[in-house]
Amino acid sequence: MVKVKRILGLIAFILVTIGMGVSVWWSIRGEKEADYVVETNAFFAPFEYYENRQIVGVDVDIVNRVAEKMNKTIQLKNVEFDVIIDNVEAGKIADAGAAGLTITPARAEKVNFTIPYYSSVQYVIFNRDMPPSLRDDHIVWEALAGHKLGSQIGSTGYIFVDDEIENGVLSGTGTTIKGIDSHQLAADAILAHIIDYAIADELAAKFIVEKNPGLDALPLYYSGATREEDYPVEESYAIAVNKDRDELLEAFNEVLTEMLEKDDAGMSEIDHLVLKYMGLTDE
Repeated sequence: MVKVKRILGLIAFILVTIGMGVSVWWSIRGEKEADYVVETNAFFAPFEYYENRQIVGVDVDIVNRVAEKMNKTIQLKNVEFDVIIDNVEAGKIADAGAAGLTITPARAEKVNFTIPYYSSVQYVIFNRDMPPSLRDDHIVWEALAGHKLGSQIGSTGYIFVDDEIENGVLSGTGTTIKGIDSHQLAADAILAHIIDYAIADELAAKFIVEKNPGLDALPLYYSGATREEDYPVEESYAIAVNKDRDELLEAFNEVLTEMLEKDDAGMSEIDHLVLKYMGLTDE
């Protein structure tokens, strides 16, 4: 009898194990069977960020709208920001990237970009008690000379700063740039006195200082011939799509065109989503 029980127990264990194996296999298969994979970096509010363990934000809503239009499944995958363009270019593990990506000539050689859907300005985040030299309501590059700067690795802010240090007005000034995993961590590095100032996109900077009373942020400008001729460090966001995914690119462009239409108040759906995820509306 004991022997029979042992045999029955062994059979039950095998059946449970097989059942678990099938369950796991289908789970993995389900992930791989998404029609498209879109990579993001979920630390760039209001475009993508974690809320109750879910990734939400403007870019997430755009991706969901595309999935509905195409009647396809799209897996949103959180990865390090600086690998997104290369992964999309390769097209093996990612078909597109949605992460507040700025259109640059270097990136455009690797991927196709959708139509721009948002324009932004680079901001300088600083300790309220130790602000850089100001020009009225903005900061010029020259005010950052000789300081320790930080920005998210691979972000436009990092690219801009690195270029100014190598070839621009910060060349030979002793200015340094530290690559940090996210804009929020760059802001934390200011409070920890690891860096002096952080460079981030406008909405990310505003979102951060709203939650950190000890910090403030102002737009970054290039110097003009006069103070009145100073002009901002601007950029445009778009979705990056693999160059062999024409159908996906077309769907993104169709959705973005719809979402950029202005209402009677001169606001687009994208504008409303930005306000929503910034917590500035009850929608």
